[in-house]
Amino acid sequence: MDLSIILTYRCNSKCSMCYIWKYPTNPKYEIDLETLKKLPDGFDYINLTGGEPTLREDLAEICDSLYPKAKTLEISTNGLNVNKILPIVKKYPNIKIRISLEGIGYTNDLIRGEKNGYEIKKEGMQKLIDAGGCDLGFATTFQDENIDQIVEIFKYTNNLNIEMATSALHNAFQFHKNDNYIYDRKRVAKKVENLIIEMLKTNKPKNWFRAYLNLGLIKKILGQDRLHACTQGTDSVFIDPWGDVYACNVRNDLLMGNLNKQSWDEIYYGEKAKEIRKMVSICPQNCWMVSSAKTSIRSRIHYKIPKFKVIYWVLLNKLKITLNLKINFEKYIDYNDIKDDSQINKRVFYLNETFKKQLQGQESKNYKQLDKYFNR
Repeated sequence: MDLSIILTYRCNSKCSMCYIWKYPTNPKYEIDLETLKKLPDGFDYINLTGGEPTLREDLAEICDSLYPKAKTLEISTNGLNVNKILPIVKKYPNIKIRISLEGIGYTNDLIRGEKNGYEIKKEGMQKLIDAGGCDLGFATTFQDENIDQIVEIFKYTNNLNIEMATSALHNAFQFHKNDNYIYDRKRVAKKVENLIIEMLKTNKPKNWFRAYLNLGLIKKILGQDRLHACTQGTDSVFIDPWGDVYACNVRNDLLMGNLNKQSWDEIYYGEKAKEIRKMVSICPQNCWMVSSAKTSIRSRIHYKIPKFKVIYWVLLNKLKITLNLKINFEKYIDYNDIKDDSQINKRVFYLNETFKKQLQGQESKNYKQLDKYFNR
């Protein structure tokens, strides 16, 4: 199974789609190394995320502790503090690093509120490559402002021989906001088709299966049902900075327990967890993010082997691309079935804005309720 650990809500970006940076945690009360040592061995993936995980002074020690507990350990970072990661990559060359990149040049800087962020990320990625990193990549969130650049981002990553992870604009309690949406769903969804085709053109099987994940993102963007049932709470869970364990990072009512107060077995195998999994089985949210998508397409044979349905789609459409045939996306996607947003608010950008931050504690979490935003 997979595990995502939100090490901190402190962040030095000012993203328009995530307000973590407005509500930082007090470092004194963030989940500590001793608590993380309570986690058992045998995870498929552990993702260290935030906020910005490089703001943790003990990130290297956390990696030392958790690296043996997972087949793959990942750090999800904004890439503005790569020098903090370099010694970790040199020590563990196969650690997975994903740097958030929301566009080329000014587009990234505007969306993420990062002055000169694009250039800093480019330079930082090259440092990680030179340091011998074996599993490096950028992560991009599809939205109206960057959708015309996603193929360019993919070609850039492909030229560097690194990976491109993708998601679509969505809501989550982790973001401390619940009004993310895409203005023109059909236009954004159609643009993803071009990325799928480019991924299938490559000689990397990883890209072929990412093409399938992006097919699921088209459905998510349009507000349609998932390609596969969600298995959050069973195959993947989230831990927030205070040790609270949730089935996912979208619904703040799916709380399974607290790692500071309970053992992992008490949380994961307890009666509360069973109740939460029943709630997940009827959840109308229809999320399709990396954490919930990759686990749902896995076969039960091995965590790196997808289900037969997925393999069939990939091989069939890879063959079509190889033979210069067109993929009939309408066979998989009904573009006439588009969720209608009756209320929308203009996105706000913070690149040149200052904002007073509000320190939050475990008893004053600024998690937003998502009830009326299902399917966004």
